[in-house]
Parts: sequence; structure tokens; C-alpha cells
Amino acid sequence: MSDLRDAAMTSKAWPFEEARRLLKRYQGKAPEKGYVLFETGYGPSGLPHIGTFGEVLRTTMIRRAFEAISDIPTRLICFSDDLDGMRKVPGNVPNPEALAEHLQKPLTSVPDPFGTHDSFGAHNNAMLRRFLDTFGFEYEFISATEFYRSGQFDEVLLRAAERYDDVMKVMLKSLRDERRQTYSIFLPIHPETGRVLYVPIKHVDAAKGEITFDTEEGQEMTLPVTGGNVKLQWKPDFGARWAALGVDFEMYGKDHSTNTPIYDGICEILGGKKPEHFTYELFLDENGQKISKSSGNGISIDEWLTYASTESLSYFMYAKPKTAKRMHFDVIPKAVDEYHQQLRAYVGQDTGQRLNNPVWHIHSGDVPTSDMVVPFSMLLNLASVAGTEDKAHLWGFIQRYAPEASAQTHPDLDQAVGHALRYYTDFVKPFKTYRAPTDPERAALTELRDQLASYDGPRDDEALQSVVYAVGRDRFDPLKDWFKALYEVLLGASQGPRFGGFIALYGVEETVQLIDDALAGKFV
Repeated sequence: MSDLRDAAMTSKAWPFEEARRLLKRYQGKAPEKGYVLFETGYGPSGLPHIGTFGEVLRTTMIRRAFEAISDIPTRLICFSDDLDGMRKVPGNVPNPEALAEHLQKPLTSVPDPFGTHDSFGAHNNAMLRRFLDTFGFEYEFISATEFYRSGQFDEVLLRAAERYDDVMKVMLKSLRDERRQTYSIFLPIHPETGRVLYVPIKHVDAAKGEITFDTEEGQEMTLPVTGGNVKLQWKPDFGARWAALGVDFEMYGKDHSTNTPIYDGICEILGGKKPEHFTYELFLDENGQKISKSSGNGISIDEWLTYASTESLSYFMYAKPKTAKRMHFDVIPKAVDEYHQQLRAYVGQDTGQRLNNPVWHIHSGDVPTSDMVVPFSMLLNLASVAGTEDKAHLWGFIQRYAPEASAQTHPDLDQAVGHALRYYTDFVKPFKTYRAPTDPERAALTELRDQLASYDGPRDDEALQSVVYAVGRDRFDPLKDWFKALYEVLLGASQGPRFGGFIALYGVEETVQLIDDALAGKFV
């Protein structure tokens, strides 16, 4: 066994912990089907959102961790529940009123409001696949509509008819009394209107594989459970799908966790082996509300990528999956800088440390080097004081600070410059608030200005930080009040970069002028 595999078997990184649990499922041997199957589910009732990406990414991280400790082949299926009836019209689509007449129809039978695909379900499936492909995920896509109508689900559906009473017992325990009176695991799809019917089932004929029910208009009708004529309610569908596909691992949000015994029980009744699970905490918007694909709150994939790299988003998704996280635009700069800090740390780490480093999991072990010689937060402050939205202007400062850097040799940095300018324009510039210095702060700023004006030492981060530190050390207690004053008076922000590094990047003479302007009241 390689050093990597040895280290992976003891790594405390959560993907390896989950992978080891999954390896125990078959005592380290390949299952009868010849591979371990990972699944992620997707409800295409609204546009794909960032939580969907996080689920596929995290599942992929566990899959890659599993492959590092085992030679058993793996597959990942992304399953779209596109046969679900459209229960309400999403609020974030064009011409929503045109969809109202299609309520309760399967999403793959609802016209596409965007006019680009055969159905609303097909449009949302395409959006899902587009952004999964953008990130290079290796997966197989399955449409529930195709799965039901092609007959791939028929064997398990017939088994559900045979064991109808047993499955119903599991479900009825979880329902309120009034819901129990009308509930059935089967939802017929009306052969004429195409609507998914939420009606009581009068009879289940296990021998024929048929159900009999009254339509909403009172007409008695009998349909086979096979061939896409019915679908399962969503909770039974979860467990039945696990049984039909032989799913070994699926993760889902905390809001599903109370249903786990239901999913597992139905899977086992229908002849399957319940999969391993991982429950993650939910993403919250800026108001602490759960991110919802139907309401469109929170950050979308495209919005994040307007302001930062895909890797920074992956880093955000990796960290603390069992902790609820606020996912608003202000988390982006921190995610970018922490990702590159981890890249730089990776170079000097041993195998065990590397396997605990998020970047190993983000890049599946093929970890690049960072070319971010200037932190993202510093780029934001540079854009702020330079008063520019021009990449070339910022590059002028960067190349004086790091002469070896260029857009060609440092492509990640060049991308980050563009991202920082957009982020500054949209989120920093509109909210900048300068204040005048207090008398003690004015005295300290004047001394810093004079020391910089006569400074002839090395123009690097550490040397200049020593100058800044020395000026504030005897004047401010705690010292953080000095740096807070620098940020608020000179940068118009409540927090900022390591100030010596900022001076080295922006320029000593330019910083002297910046202090002069602030002391003259030009910013207030």
C-alpha cells in the first residue's frame, strides 16, 4: 500500500472519513454489480442553484477520496426528478402567467418559458448539465421521465405494487390523520390531461400491476404502474430509486434528515440495501433564510463567477459542511484569499498534511501552484485608493511591486484583477465611508507621513510594516485601533490589508500623498 493510501486511511479530512465508512459497506470488496454507486438528486422545479453545485462537488470529493483508498470502480449519477408535477409557478422565469394552465403537469410536459428547449424540465436539466460540465464533473445524467417511461423502473414499481401494504405502513406512520385518509404511494398521470393526480387509490392489483382510482371529475380509471403511467410520491420515490439503481451513497441537506428512516425502510422493502448517507447543513442568504431555487435568493453560480474563480467557490463548499453558512457576496474575498493561502501551504506539506488540505480535495490530488503574488483583498483596496476600473492601471502597480509578474505569466492573478475590479465597483465603491481623524490619530498619521517621506529603506512588506507598527506602538492601546484608524481614514473601510504590504504595492510616495489628502479633508 502506498504512502498516500496509508495516510488516507487515517486522514481526518471529512471526505476520507466518509470514504472509509463506505469502504466498510462491502468489507473492502467490490459489490455484486461491480462498482460503488454515488448519486445526487436534483429537483428541476426552478433554475439550478449553487446548493446543487455544492452537493455534486462534495459527493465528488468523497468519490475521489474513496478512489484513493480503494481499487473498486465508482460511478456518479445525477438524477433529475423531472416527472414531478409543477405544484406552483416559479417566480423567477419570464412570462410566469403563461405557465399557470400547466400546473400539476410533469415538468417535462410544461412548455419552456425561455423558449429554448422542448419543456421547462428539459431547460432546467440543460442548465444543470451546463454548469456541471463547466466545472468538469464526471457524472452520468438520468432523467426521471426517461427512467419511468423506458421501463428501467418497472421491476421496482411492480414490487411496490406487490408490497404496497408494507410500503404504505412506513409512510402512514409519518402522516397526519387527515392526510392518511387519501394518501397513496402511487400518483397516476392522467392519460388525457397529462396531469399528475393526487387522488386516493381504490384498489391495487399486485398480480396485474395495476391501480384503480377515481379522477378528480369522478371517472373511475385503471392504469398499469409501469411504463410511465404513474409516478411515486417523492418520499417513496427516494427509496425506490435507491433500490432500482443500487445506490451506495447519497448526501442531502439537513431538511431531509428526518426522512432518512423512511427512505431507508422503503429501499429495503423493495429489495435494496439502504445507502450510506451524509447530511449537510443548509446555505443561508444574507438574511439568514434558507436558499431556495424557487425564490432565487442567495448567490447563483454565475454571480459567484462574476467576482471570483471556480476554485474559490469549491473552497467555500469544502469548509465545514455540517455547519450552516451564510452565503452572501461578502464571503467571496475571504474565500479567494484562503484558497490561495492553502495552495501556498501545500507546497511545503508532507503527505498526511496534504490530504487534510482542502486543495487536495478541490483538485483531486493534482494541485496547482498559486500565482497570486497580491491577495484579492489587497487588490480591492488598491482599486479603491487608485480610483480605477482599468485592469492596466492596476497592473502598473502590481508590476512595480512584483516585476516578474504579468498577465501572461500569472493568469490567475490577471483573472483576479478583473474580478476584483468588478467586485469593487458593485460592492465596495457604493458603500465607502471615510471619516476625519481624531487629534491623536492626526498626530500619528502626520508622523507616519513624515517617516515615509524620508524613508530610504527596503520597499518590501516587512520593512514597511515595521515603520507602520513603530508609529502606532506607543500611541495606541490596543494597537488594533491604529490599524482601524488607517483603514477608516485612508481607505474608507472598517477593515483592510496588512498595511505594510499595501504601502509596498501602492507605493511609498503615493501613500504619502494619500495621507496628505486625508489630512487635508479631501475624502470627507
